[in-house]
Amino acid sequence: MSGLILVIEDEADLLESVVYRLQQEGFQTRAALNGADGVHQAGIQPVPDLVLLDLMLPDMGGMEVFRRLRAEEATRHVPVIIVSARGEEVDRIVGFELGADDYVVKPYSPRELMLRIRAVLRRGSQEITPGDELVKFGCLSLDGLGHRVWVSEDEVALTALEFRLLSTMMERKGRVQTRERLLDDVWGYDVHVTSRTVDTHIKRLREKLGDAGRYIETLRGVGYRFRDKPDEQSG
Repeated sequence: MSGLILVIEDEADLLESVVYRLQQEGFQTRAALNGADGVHQAGIQPVPDLVLLDLMLPDMGGMEVFRRLRAEEATRHVPVIIVSARGEEVDRIVGFELGADDYVVKPYSPRELMLRIRAVLRRGSQEITPGDELVKFGCLSLDGLGHRVWVSEDEVALTALEFRLLSTMMERKGRVQTRERLLDDVWGYDVHVTSRTVDTHIKRLREKLGDAGRYIETLRGVGYRFRDKPDEQSG
Protein backbone atom coordinates (compact mmCIF):
# COMPACT_ATOMS: atom_id res chain seq x y z
CA MET A 1 0.00 0.00 0.00
CA SER A 2 1.35 3.42 -0.91
CA GLY A 3 0.01 6.92 -1.23
CA LEU A 4 0.71 10.62 -0.82
CA ILE A 5 0.90 11.84 2.77
CA LEU A 6 0.91 15.50 3.80
CA VAL A 7 2.61 16.14 7.17
CA ILE A 8 1.76 19.44 8.88
CA GLU A 9 4.10 19.78 11.86
CA ASP A 10 5.92 22.83 13.25
CA GLU A 11 8.78 20.93 14.93
CA ALA A 12 11.34 20.75 12.13
CA ASP A 13 13.25 17.77 13.55
CA LEU A 14 10.09 15.75 14.10
CA LEU A 15 8.78 16.70 10.67
CA GLU A 16 11.99 15.53 9.03
CA SER A 17 11.91 12.28 11.01
CA VAL A 18 8.29 11.50 10.11
CA VAL A 19 8.82 12.32 6.43
CA TYR A 20 11.91 10.10 6.32
CA ARG A 21 10.05 7.19 7.92
CA LEU A 22 7.11 7.58 5.54
CA GLN A 23 9.44 7.55 2.55
CA GLN A 24 11.16 4.45 3.91
CA GLU A 25 7.73 2.82 4.06
CA GLY A 26 7.13 3.61 0.40
CA PHE A 27 4.92 6.70 0.73
CA GLN A 28 5.23 9.91 -1.23
CA THR A 29 5.27 12.98 1.02
CA ARG A 30 4.58 16.68 1.27
CA ALA A 31 5.50 18.76 4.30
CA ALA A 32 4.45 22.03 5.91
CA LEU A 33 5.79 23.79 9.00
CA ASN A 34 2.68 25.94 9.57
CA GLY A 35 -1.06 25.86 9.05
CA ALA A 36 -1.32 28.27 6.13
CA ASP A 37 1.23 26.35 4.09
CA GLY A 38 -0.44 23.11 5.11
CA VAL A 39 -3.79 24.26 3.72
CA HIS A 40 -2.04 25.37 0.53
CA GLN A 41 -0.15 22.08 0.15
CA ALA A 42 -3.35 20.11 0.69
CA GLY A 43 -5.04 21.86 -2.22
CA ILE A 44 -2.32 21.10 -4.78
CA GLN A 45 -3.27 18.42 -7.27
CA PRO A 46 -3.12 15.56 -6.75
CA VAL A 47 -4.55 16.08 -3.30
CA PRO A 48 -3.02 13.97 -0.52
CA ASP A 49 -4.40 10.55 0.32
CA LEU A 50 -4.05 11.42 4.01
CA VAL A 51 -3.03 14.37 6.21
CA LEU A 52 -1.08 14.13 9.47
CA LEU A 53 -2.05 17.27 11.37
CA ASP A 54 -0.37 18.67 14.47
CA LEU A 55 -2.64 20.81 16.63
CA MET A 56 -0.04 23.23 18.00
CA LEU A 57 0.94 25.33 14.98
CA PRO A 58 2.52 28.81 15.10
CA ASP A 59 0.16 30.71 12.80
CA MET A 60 -3.23 29.10 13.32
CA GLY A 61 -4.61 26.31 15.46
CA GLY A 62 -4.72 22.80 14.04
CA MET A 63 -8.48 22.74 14.51
CA GLU A 64 -8.79 25.78 12.24
CA VAL A 65 -6.64 24.05 9.64
CA PHE A 66 -8.92 21.03 9.93
CA ARG A 67 -12.04 23.17 9.40
CA ARG A 68 -10.51 24.76 6.31
CA LEU A 69 -9.66 21.37 4.85
CA ARG A 70 -13.23 20.22 5.39
CA ALA A 71 -14.63 23.44 3.90
CA GLU A 72 -12.85 22.98 0.56
CA GLU A 73 -14.41 20.64 -1.99
CA ALA A 74 -11.03 19.24 -3.06
CA THR A 75 -9.98 18.22 0.46
CA ARG A 76 -13.35 17.61 2.10
CA HIS A 77 -13.02 13.83 2.02
CA VAL A 78 -9.28 13.51 2.62
CA PRO A 79 -8.68 11.45 5.79
CA VAL A 80 -7.04 13.38 8.63
CA ILE A 81 -5.08 11.95 11.54
CA ILE A 82 -4.62 14.47 14.33
CA VAL A 83 -1.24 14.28 16.08
CA SER A 84 -1.04 16.12 19.38
CA ALA A 85 0.56 16.21 22.82
CA ARG A 86 -2.95 16.78 24.19
CA GLY A 87 -3.93 13.31 25.31
CA GLU A 88 -6.93 13.93 27.54
CA GLU A 89 -10.18 12.24 26.60
CA VAL A 90 -11.92 15.57 26.05
CA ASP A 91 -9.29 16.51 23.44
CA ARG A 92 -9.76 13.22 21.60
CA ILE A 93 -13.53 13.63 21.67
CA VAL A 94 -13.32 17.14 20.23
CA GLY A 95 -11.08 15.85 17.47
CA PHE A 96 -13.43 13.02 16.60
CA GLU A 97 -16.46 15.29 16.77
CA LEU A 98 -14.82 17.50 14.15
CA GLY A 99 -14.54 14.42 11.96
CA ALA A 100 -10.94 13.30 12.45
CA ASP A 101 -10.27 9.75 11.27
CA ASP A 102 -7.84 9.07 14.11
CA TYR A 103 -6.08 10.81 16.99
CA VAL A 104 -2.48 9.98 17.90
CA VAL A 105 -0.94 11.27 21.12
CA LYS A 106 2.68 12.44 21.34
CA PRO A 107 5.08 10.92 22.09
CA TYR A 108 4.27 7.95 19.89
CA SER A 109 6.28 5.11 18.41
CA PRO A 110 7.03 5.39 14.69
CA ARG A 111 5.75 1.86 14.20
CA GLU A 112 2.41 2.69 15.81
CA LEU A 113 2.05 5.78 13.63
CA MET A 114 2.67 3.73 10.47
CA LEU A 115 0.08 1.18 11.61
CA ARG A 116 -2.45 3.94 12.20
CA ILE A 117 -1.78 5.47 8.78
CA ARG A 118 -2.15 2.14 6.98
CA ALA A 119 -5.33 1.35 8.91
CA VAL A 120 -6.95 4.64 7.88
CA LEU A 121 -5.86 4.23 4.25
CA ARG A 122 -7.12 0.64 4.25
CA ARG A 123 -10.52 1.77 5.51
CA GLY A 124 -10.75 4.30 2.73
CA SER A 125 -9.92 1.73 0.05
CA GLN A 126 -12.55 -0.75 1.22
CA GLU A 127 -16.16 -0.11 0.36
CA ILE A 128 -18.83 -1.68 2.51
CA THR A 129 -21.95 -0.49 0.76
CA PRO A 130 -25.38 -2.00 0.14
CA GLY A 131 -24.76 -2.54 -3.59
CA ASP A 132 -23.27 -0.29 -6.23
CA GLU A 133 -26.41 1.60 -7.25
CA LEU A 134 -28.28 4.34 -5.47
CA VAL A 135 -29.99 2.96 -2.36
CA LYS A 136 -33.00 4.77 -0.91
CA PHE A 137 -34.39 4.39 2.59
CA GLY A 138 -37.14 6.82 3.50
CA CYS A 139 -35.72 10.33 3.02
CA LEU A 140 -32.16 8.97 2.94
CA SER A 141 -30.31 8.14 -0.30
CA LEU A 142 -26.83 6.62 -0.52
CA ASP A 143 -24.67 6.31 -3.63
CA GLY A 144 -22.15 3.53 -2.96
CA LEU A 145 -19.96 4.15 -6.00
CA GLY A 146 -19.99 7.92 -5.76
CA HIS A 147 -19.65 8.00 -1.95
CA ARG A 148 -22.47 10.54 -1.74
CA VAL A 149 -25.41 10.85 0.64
CA TRP A 150 -28.61 12.88 0.43
CA VAL A 151 -31.37 13.59 2.95
CA SER A 152 -34.43 14.48 0.89
CA GLU A 153 -32.90 16.71 -1.83
CA ASP A 154 -29.99 18.02 0.23
CA GLU A 155 -26.55 16.44 -0.10
CA VAL A 156 -24.80 15.73 3.20
CA ALA A 157 -21.01 15.99 3.43
CA LEU A 158 -19.64 12.98 5.31
CA THR A 159 -16.06 12.03 6.05
CA ALA A 160 -14.81 8.72 4.66
CA LEU A 161 -15.19 7.14 8.08
CA GLU A 162 -18.72 8.49 8.58
CA PHE A 163 -19.72 7.21 5.15
CA ARG A 164 -18.32 3.78 5.96
CA LEU A 165 -20.14 3.74 9.30
CA LEU A 166 -23.45 4.69 7.70
CA SER A 167 -23.16 2.26 4.79
CA THR A 168 -22.20 -0.57 7.15
CA MET A 169 -25.25 0.03 9.32
CA MET A 170 -27.55 0.37 6.31
CA GLU A 171 -26.25 -2.91 4.93
CA ARG A 172 -27.19 -4.55 8.24
CA LYS A 173 -30.49 -2.76 8.84
CA GLY A 174 -32.71 -4.34 11.44
CA ARG A 175 -29.74 -6.10 13.09
CA VAL A 176 -28.14 -5.02 16.34
CA GLN A 177 -24.55 -3.81 16.04
CA THR A 178 -22.51 -3.77 19.23
CA ARG A 179 -19.88 -1.09 19.66
CA GLU A 180 -17.19 -3.77 19.57
CA ARG A 181 -18.50 -5.12 16.25
CA LEU A 182 -18.51 -1.65 14.73
CA LEU A 183 -14.98 -1.00 15.96
CA ASP A 184 -13.79 -4.21 14.30
CA ASP A 185 -15.67 -3.77 11.02
CA VAL A 186 -15.55 0.01 10.50
CA TRP A 187 -12.37 1.12 12.26
CA GLY A 188 -10.53 -2.15 11.61
CA TYR A 189 -8.13 -1.90 14.55
CA ASP A 190 -8.27 -1.37 18.28
CA VAL A 191 -5.15 0.56 19.33
CA HIS A 192 -6.24 3.17 21.88
CA VAL A 193 -9.77 3.16 20.47
CA THR A 194 -12.66 2.75 22.89
CA SER A 195 -16.40 2.32 22.63
CA ARG A 196 -16.71 6.05 23.38
CA THR A 197 -15.27 6.63 19.91
CA VAL A 198 -18.25 4.84 18.37
CA ASP A 199 -20.69 6.89 20.43
CA THR A 200 -19.01 10.13 19.34
CA HIS A 201 -19.18 9.23 15.65
CA ILE A 202 -22.79 8.03 15.88
CA LYS A 203 -23.75 11.32 17.55
CA ARG A 204 -22.02 13.35 14.85
CA LEU A 205 -23.49 11.20 12.08
CA ARG A 206 -27.02 11.66 13.42
CA GLU A 207 -26.53 15.41 13.60
CA LYS A 208 -25.35 15.55 10.00
CA LEU A 209 -28.22 13.38 8.78
CA GLY A 210 -30.85 15.61 10.39
CA ASP A 211 -34.30 14.06 9.86
CA ALA A 212 -32.70 10.80 8.72
CA GLY A 213 -30.72 10.54 11.96
CA ARG A 214 -33.75 8.91 13.58
CA TYR A 215 -33.13 5.79 11.49
CA ILE A 216 -30.17 4.98 13.76
CA GLU A 217 -31.55 3.67 17.03
CA THR A 218 -29.71 3.34 20.34
CA LEU A 219 -30.19 0.12 22.29
CA ARG A 220 -29.02 0.97 25.77
CA GLY A 221 -26.41 -1.38 27.10
CA VAL A 222 -26.18 -3.18 23.75
CA GLY A 223 -25.26 -0.91 20.85
CA TYR A 224 -27.02 0.50 17.80
CA ARG A 225 -29.43 -0.61 15.10
CA PHE A 226 -30.41 0.87 11.76
CA ARG A 227 -34.18 0.58 11.41
CA ASP A 228 -35.60 -2.22 9.31
CA LYS A 229 -38.27 0.11 7.87
CA PRO A 230 -38.19 3.90 7.64
CA ASP A 231 -41.74 4.31 8.98
CA GLU A 232 -41.12 2.45 12.24
CA GLN A 233 -41.65 4.42 15.40
CA SER A 234 -38.49 5.19 17.34
CA GLY A 235 -37.97 3.26 20.51
